[in-house]
Amino acid sequence: MTIKNQAIQTALTGDWQNAIVLNKELLQENPQDIDALNRLALAFTVTGNIKEAKSAYQKVLNIDPLNHIAIKNLKKVKDKNFSSLDGNGNITQINNKFLEETGKTKVVELVNIAQPNVTEGLRTGQMVNLVTKRLKVFVIEGEKQYVGVLPDDIGNRLIKFMKSGNKYEAYIKSSTPHKVIVFIKEVKRCARYKDQPSFITVQGPFAFDKNNKIKNSVKKRDEEKEDEEEEESYQESEDEE
Repeated sequence: MTIKNQAIQTALTGDWQNAIVLNKELLQENPQDIDALNRLALAFTVTGNIKEAKSAYQKVLNIDPLNHIAIKNLKKVKDKNFSSLDGNGNITQINNKFLEETGKTKVVELVNIAQPNVTEGLRTGQMVNLVTKRLKVFVIEGEKQYVGVLPDDIGNRLIKFMKSGNKYEAYIKSSTPHKVIVFIKEVKRCARYKDQPSFITVQGPFAFDKNNKIKNSVKKRDEEKEDEEEEESYQESEDEE
């Protein structure tokens, strides 16, 4: 595994100290590596090194003044009320208990995601909710804010398990204006499906991404229209309740 892939993996597993070390190594090779600088800044933020986080984000902006990740996060860490702790006093991160486990965890790119003003406010490690409505699994921030939908193949499988008592947790792995990736973990398996994995393993660490894109590209019509329909579907079902 390359240093870059290791650095990406540390963010998924919440190994922030190693994230700092690995991204610094990448920056020694290429001080202009914007992705490494953004990852380093995030690691500094989560570990409470706000001064270093500001410095790293500023370096990104010196290279790319329009980098939306650095602009958004630098604004956050400069806020005098900013804290790397969430409302429950927990560090905002996917910590080490969320290591990948075959059959129990899955990294998934959402489809029909919300508008950029919503996705830009999502944080790596932020917990989101999985809500089943109308044969879909919606990803919701807080109680009602629509984020996106799980692809049908994964959603249909989880609905079957969730109806029988399986429990899952979901966290934001990464978010840009037009792409949201979540990390889903099975936390309870019902007796009925005790021998069935929640997720089917696909060869290759990033194979899910390619497969989902292929499937989704076949199904897609007008993306903006689908976004509106999914969000409206969720809102309508909320209103009915």
